[in-house]
Amino acid sequence: MKTLIVTGGNIEKQFLLKTIKEREFETIIAVDNGLKALNEININPQHIVGDFDTIKSEILDKYKENKSIKIHEFNPIKDNTDTDIAIRLAIELKSDEITIIGAIGTRIDHVLGNIQVLKYALDSNIKCRIIDENNEIQLIDKTTIIKKKDITKKYISLIPLTEKVEHINLKGFKYELKNGTLTIGSSLGISNEISKEEAIIEFDNGILIMINSKD
Repeated sequence: MKTLIVTGGNIEKQFLLKTIKEREFETIIAVDNGLKALNEININPQHIVGDFDTIKSEILDKYKENKSIKIHEFNPIKDNTDTDIAIRLAIELKSDEITIIGAIGTRIDHVLGNIQVLKYALDSNIKCRIIDENNEIQLIDKTTIIKKKDITKKYISLIPLTEKVEHINLKGFKYELKNGTLTIGSSLGISNEISKEEAIIEFDNGILIMINSKD
C-alpha cells in the first residue's frame, strides 16, 4: 500500500496535487497544519493526526463531520512529533511505501527530526522518503542501485546518519569512491552526480542519508 503523509512544513500546492494525481496513493494521512494544504486542493485524507496546535479549528471541524475520516488527536505535551506519530501510523496500516510532503520548512529542528524518524520505516524495511520540488530524502542501509532515468534531479549527496559508514564503493558517479569511509563531521559525500545509466552505492555497515537535489 502506498501512503502519503502531508505534514505542516512548506508545501507548494501544485506540487502536492501533481504528486497525488501521479502516484495514486491508497491512503493519505494529514498531519496537523498539513490538513490546510489538502483542504485548499479539495483532497480528503483517510486519517488526520496531531495535537492540532496549528490547524485552524474551523478547518478541523469540517473534517470531524466526515465519519469516513479517522481523527487521531494527541495531547500537545508529548514525547513524539506529529510527523513521528504519522510515520508510525503508516507502518501500523501496513504501508509498503511512504511519501512525506511538508517535512521541509523553516524550522530546521523539525527538518532534522523528520529525517531522523525515517529510521522507523527503514527498520521495518519500508521505502520512505521526504520530497518537495527541489529535494528527495531517504535513508539507506544496504547496497543501493540508482537508475539515471528514475531520478529527476541533478545532485546526489550522501551524509552519514550513523557515526561512520565504512567500505563505501561508489560506481557510475562523476566522483567515484573505492573502499571509502564517511564520518559525521565530513563533507566528502556532498554534491555528486550520476555519470552513467546506472549508479551503485555499496557499503558494509551504517546508515546513509541520501539526498537527490535539484540545485
